Amino acid sequence: MSTDRLLERTLAALRTLRDRALEFEATHAPELDAVEPRFRNSARNLLHYLSMRQQDIRNLQHDLHSLGLSSLGVSESHVLATFNAVIANVEALADAVASPAPAPPADFLTGPLLLRDHARRLLGPTPRHRSVRIMVTMPSAAADDARLIEDLLRAGMDVMRINCAHDDAQAWRRMAANLRHAERVVGRHCRIQADLAGPKLRTGPIGPVGHFARIKPKRDAMGRTVTPARVWLTPALQPETPPPGATPVPLAGLPDEGLQAGDRLELVDLRGRERALIVTATAGRSALADAAQSMYVAQDQHVTVVRDGQRAFELVVGPLPGVVVPIRLELGEPLVLTRAVDPGRAAGRDADGIMVEPARIHCTLAAAFERVRPGERVWLDDGKIGGVVRACDGERIEIEVTHAPPAGASLKAEKGINFPDTELGLAALTDKDVDDLREVVGFADMIALSFLRTPEDVLLLEDHLHALGAGHLGIVLKIENAAAFRNLPRILLASLHSPPVGVMVARGDLAVEIGFERLSEVQEEILWLCEAAHVPVIWATQVLEGLAKAGAPSRAEVSDAVMSSRAECVMLNKGPRVVSTVEFLADVLGRMEEHHDKRMALLRRLSVSEI
Repeated sequence: MSTDRLLERTLAALRTLRDRALEFEATHAPELDAVEPRFRNSARNLLHYLSMRQQDIRNLQHDLHSLGLSSLGVSESHVLATFNAVIANVEALADAVASPAPAPPADFLTGPLLLRDHARRLLGPTPRHRSVRIMVTMPSAAADDARLIEDLLRAGMDVMRINCAHDDAQAWRRMAANLRHAERVVGRHCRIQADLAGPKLRTGPIGPVGHFARIKPKRDAMGRTVTPARVWLTPALQPETPPPGATPVPLAGLPDEGLQAGDRLELVDLRGRERALIVTATAGRSALADAAQSMYVAQDQHVTVVRDGQRAFELVVGPLPGVVVPIRLELGEPLVLTRAVDPGRAAGRDADGIMVEPARIHCTLAAAFERVRPGERVWLDDGKIGGVVRACDGERIEIEVTHAPPAGASLKAEKGINFPDTELGLAALTDKDVDDLREVVGFADMIALSFLRTPEDVLLLEDHLHALGAGHLGIVLKIENAAAFRNLPRILLASLHSPPVGVMVARGDLAVEIGFERLSEVQEEILWLCEAAHVPVIWATQVLEGLAKAGAPSRAEVSDAVMSSRAECVMLNKGPRVVSTVEFLADVLGRMEEHHDKRMALLRRLSVSEI
């Protein structure tokens, strides 16, 4: 093909793209009118980007690349300005009459600046040595451990995240007060994000398999006892606090003089094995005893006290905590979700191991029993267990397990449930969220909205904030279900009615909803759309999880941390080593600052290039 024909075809395609973008903007004029004037240019740019992405322009991109021109691949923050510049270059190459260039809402300079300004409004000032902020989820201990927050602030925390699904309003206020004190000590400012819990869709409690205590001595590789187990024998009616490392066993029927050193307590444990405890010391009305063999001591079990070789008296084991065992599920097996708040239980089996009653567990969301239909998918525990609905009568949802590890899966209480194919018809704001909102607006800088699905969810939160006189607070939209992703363009437009606003990519729930195989593609699309709207993104879920919890990151986690530098903020979950994790992440983000600006590689001098 001749260069003239290539230029002609390319110019026509570019002009058509630009015309369509302007027409698309005009058709959405009512929505633009509702956007706050300062953010209207960002909304216009988003509409131009959406118009461009409604077309398949891959062939055009190849043509532009062959002409040595921009292929529109990094135009998100300044779409119309990119069209104008590329069209002008093609017109010059083709020696064509220059077409009128419409004034863009954002250009190559102002587009990135708008995004940075919006990030500053929401997330606070840009940290030194990096532009990506670090958000840290607070553990319950942060309410009383002021030193922890000081250490996090020194390590590089820029945003404190308080999860309103845990703790209570008093604890949240103490966390906020500890942060404000730490700011004065450290000399750094930090924003506070309060995450509303949203609709609770989780598994209910599981009934205990029994009430017993497992006592186990420490053994060597050949099974010989190295250290006996320590047992704290204490009165059942007035139990006393055990020393560290001792298993408490309450006893009813203790005489006034109590136990004595040297007493031998004999019993037959739950497995029918004869076992003994030897009293080594007394303290008040309690006593310490050693167990040289493992045993399972049951509630209401009878114990014989032998003193000086003679039976002295009988005791009864008092109340013991229930022992809860996760429900085991195998591929192809049924599971019943119940509307009634009954304790969950494993499948019932006969003497030959044949199932006679399916496993069951409560589902906390009543709406699920009204909306779920046969054939729809169900995921439990962050996608570890999957199934298909076989029947629903309004009180029970019968599921066939279709996804589980080869060796089976264990389902625990308080694990998430996802119905990706079901329109549950839920508002993102629950009554609890509205109550929590009143508690947090006094100290929070931004509110995170969980499980939103539609633009109306955003507008409802804005209404509540304005009613509380807190319309100035930032809003973070947590994209964690398929509906929110599908509606993201309209959600972004609605959110610009009352900025500052940001988007959190909650990759855990989102992956379950859309499928793990699509997560990389979808999180990429969210980044593009948010950059086009000049809306900052918070990269969340399991970032450096291994480092925060166990002190050693995997290679995949480090790669993920590097990728997170394309967002404006990265969220870390709580963990015993979270302070050092903040330091590690701050170093990674600072290093990546020299190599990338969003998706554009920055070609600084490389020392390795010298040969």
